[in-house]
Amino acid sequence: MTNFPTDYTYLYGRPEGSATIRTCNEDFLVQEQLGFEPEGEGEHLFLYIRKTGENTEWVARRLASFCQLNPRDVGYAGKKDRHAVTEQWFSLPLPAIRAFNWNLFGGDTIEVLRTVRHPRKLRLGSLKGNRFGLRLRDVSNPEELQQRIEKIKQGVPNYFGEQRFGRDGGNLTKGVELLRGERTERQRHKKGMYISAVRSWCFNHLLSQRIDQGLWHQLMVGDALMLSGSQSCFVADTADEEVQKRLLEGDVNLTAAMWGRGEPLAQADARVWEQSQLAPWQEVLERLEHLGLKQERRSMRLQPIGLEARAESERQWWLEFELPSGAFATSVLRELAHVSTPERGKSE
Repeated sequence: MTNFPTDYTYLYGRPEGSATIRTCNEDFLVQEQLGFEPEGEGEHLFLYIRKTGENTEWVARRLASFCQLNPRDVGYAGKKDRHAVTEQWFSLPLPAIRAFNWNLFGGDTIEVLRTVRHPRKLRLGSLKGNRFGLRLRDVSNPEELQQRIEKIKQGVPNYFGEQRFGRDGGNLTKGVELLRGERTERQRHKKGMYISAVRSWCFNHLLSQRIDQGLWHQLMVGDALMLSGSQSCFVADTADEEVQKRLLEGDVNLTAAMWGRGEPLAQADARVWEQSQLAPWQEVLERLEHLGLKQERRSMRLQPIGLEARAESERQWWLEFELPSGAFATSVLRELAHVSTPERGKSE
């Protein structure tokens, strides 16, 4: 079996310093930003909930039980970290004549902050992004950290985080086994999770190789470029100086393939380069295509929005920034320091 390398290249070089996150739930704050504003009327009640140390699915089941609904009727836009304080939206199909005292729901770890009505159920992916507040403790090299904070304002590699690949890369391994017919999986959501890990690895590998080969800011003929702040793409027919300038200024971003069926958007030199980087895993690529997944593109550069940092003490820092939907805060932290999390019991 061909190995799947996961020692991805750093953009600003491997950090020397280290730090600790998630010493307690309050060290990791997430605020969800919907891609729309609830209309104020309709058959679905939207609840904006703050939860501490609880995962999204558990809260959804509690809501269903409290309102005597089927758990499948409860909607949410994305799953949030358990070991954190997170604020996110849930939706319930409740007619206006049904009234609830939300002060009685949740206990000490769950609080309903706001309710508003909307005509439709909240669907997965209906997110604009998330705002993060992160506390770094035990910072070993504050001077290096401060220097790197200034660098990452220009962007970091938009890697899929470790969460996508599971403990010890288990999701990736299972995904490859599924594609090769060495494993079966009846649960649809698990199968999707495993296959997603394989596609995410392909993207990460292309991104890592682009940096490693000195091509992070170098335009290739045929590159598929994405306009910053959108999903709109266009192809660079030539290595045009004006487009190269826009790339350096952050107006457009290089993209890499999320592998699937269909004609790749990248053309000419860029397409040849991508195919050559993934050639050792051609069997896996072909099996991904046979699943019928659509070929897509993802930006290689991730720019933290409104990044602010302050030292709470010499070895403790607080960071705040926003990321678009689908981006990982761990990819930002990765370029700052070697970040570790305190060991937690298996029951957690």
